[in-house]
Amino acid sequence: MPTARYSGDALARVTSDDDTAVERHLAQMLSAQGIPPGPSERRAWRHSVPALARDLDDAGLGNVEVLLEHRLPLSSRRTDAVLAGVHPRTGEPSYVVVELKQWTEARRWEDSETLVDVPGAPYRPVLHPGVQVEEYVRYLADFVRALEHAPHTITGLAYLHNASDEPVADLLTGPAPAPVFTGQRRARLHEHLRSVLSVDAPGRESVQAADAFLSSSIAPSRQLLSVAADEIRDREQFVLLDEQRVAFDLVLREVAKARRADSKSVVLVTGGPGSGKSVIALSLLGELAREGRSVLHATGSRSFTQTLRKVAGRGSPRTAKLFTYFNAFMDADRNGLDVLVLDEAHRIREKSVQRFTPARLRERARPQVDELLDAARVPVFLLDQHQVVRPGELGSPADIRAAAARRGLPVHEVRLDAQFRAGGSQAYVEWVERLLGLREPEVGPVPWPGDEGFVLDVVDSPDELEGRLGAYTDAGYGARITAGYCWPWSDPRPDGSLVPDVRIDGWSRPWNLRGDRSVGGAPPAALWASDPAGFGQVGCIYTAQGFEYDWNGVVIGPDLVWRADRGGWVARREHSRDPDFRSRRAVPDDEFARLVRNVYKVLLTRGMVGTLVYSTDPDTRTYLRTLVPRR
Repeated sequence: MPTARYSGDALARVTSDDDTAVERHLAQMLSAQGIPPGPSERRAWRHSVPALARDLDDAGLGNVEVLLEHRLPLSSRRTDAVLAGVHPRTGEPSYVVVELKQWTEARRWEDSETLVDVPGAPYRPVLHPGVQVEEYVRYLADFVRALEHAPHTITGLAYLHNASDEPVADLLTGPAPAPVFTGQRRARLHEHLRSVLSVDAPGRESVQAADAFLSSSIAPSRQLLSVAADEIRDREQFVLLDEQRVAFDLVLREVAKARRADSKSVVLVTGGPGSGKSVIALSLLGELAREGRSVLHATGSRSFTQTLRKVAGRGSPRTAKLFTYFNAFMDADRNGLDVLVLDEAHRIREKSVQRFTPARLRERARPQVDELLDAARVPVFLLDQHQVVRPGELGSPADIRAAAARRGLPVHEVRLDAQFRAGGSQAYVEWVERLLGLREPEVGPVPWPGDEGFVLDVVDSPDELEGRLGAYTDAGYGARITAGYCWPWSDPRPDGSLVPDVRIDGWSRPWNLRGDRSVGGAPPAALWASDPAGFGQVGCIYTAQGFEYDWNGVVIGPDLVWRADRGGWVARREHSRDPDFRSRRAVPDDEFARLVRNVYKVLLTRGMVGTLVYSTDPDTRTYLRTLVPRR
């Protein structure tokens, strides 16, 4: 990944000659990756990087290598700085992750040891900077293979260079996993840096340490389902970064408060695909279950819940029972749970009533969101409002805030803005949203800027799509093909063979199964995304949503086509076979157009390594090719 790299001496020289030179360099680097920085980020570089450069110079560490805005592997998160040098006692490579803060004032949030309140911050609370940088250190030690057998060689610190001690005293007392320094404690900072970075080592040794760090191979991403059982029953498998950790700690604080003060509150976590919502959900479920709290995990997706029951509950019926559905709380005891974790909460329905609901419950059915709010002391909603793909799904932040307000309940909100799917490519997710007109106020598609961490390509036929994905599966990757719901969906034949309903020119494949049983070697619907045998069938939105796989093949069907003479995307209901979209009275044309674009956003954002796209419409294919250069 591109990283701005300077020696300590060079950084001091550049920033003293022109305090905006590094700012311009970083802005150009990130803009080339499709992530233009905002004014606050540029302001931070303008003030924080020169401060760090002066301190390295004053500490006699002009020989170290300084890596600015280094992107964490398989994530869109970036460190402010990583210092690379040689340890003064061991002679080993030594790395220091530095988190730079311009804060002048901060205090502990309530009595939390991990959350702080910063006046003027757009979101409150925020993560303690000592905790934040230590999680970066843990993450790098997990993923950078050069550190695999020497995790002790990387440490971290937070530097509040504008602050004196008194206004941030809460951050300087009590346990902190990584040290915190203020501008008033510059001498201590210099002493600490010299204790882990040699002032006498030749610069070439620092260069070698930085080269080893930057050229290291990266460990594969921990996909959620592969470690779900260990996450819940044994120990934490994921390092939660920044807002993920804020959400996690906030829920634990609210649970403790509810017990202590007999209170009730709501936590609302919003974020796009791959921002870590389900990771937070399983981390909370595991931690609270191990603490002995009464906690359940619920979704509105049959496939997702059944897969979690099978995978996370493997060998433990008790664990499997932790996973249930949104419609299971119609007659639940009020506040009968400590916590109800509501994953994929954008799939909340108007009411829980369905065809199997007993008459006694049907008669007094309430809005589903009210049932969920009443079921626990701390209901936790995790959602992405751009993943609403069916009429009648009501789980928007506004819906949840309004329902909580009717009950007089406080709502604590956390927004996740990092990306951990798509190779950590925030640029790809933003490109998809702009492609589909879902990213206001930035309207209209733009050319794919490229990203070293993620592959995107447009293919010319379904045979090419399947052939390339098949080669990846032969190489040990997971891969799936999904498509818009534009073809009939037949039941298996009496002999157990599947009907190849998805027909495009001379190519045809069956949809995934709809039932709970394996047929003809194909996995049941709930396991299509996780069972290796799922590659032989085409998945749809209802089986793909909530899941991830290495390589993602997407067929954009005739229900969404690009027409330049009509100003862009045209949604064509007559080509949809989804029964939920048949009625114009139930789903007006403008709502259909919004929902079908949301469907393709979900399908396009399932891949961890890369996505291959095919459109059945020649004009749309041609247009996509103008945006995505041929690989």
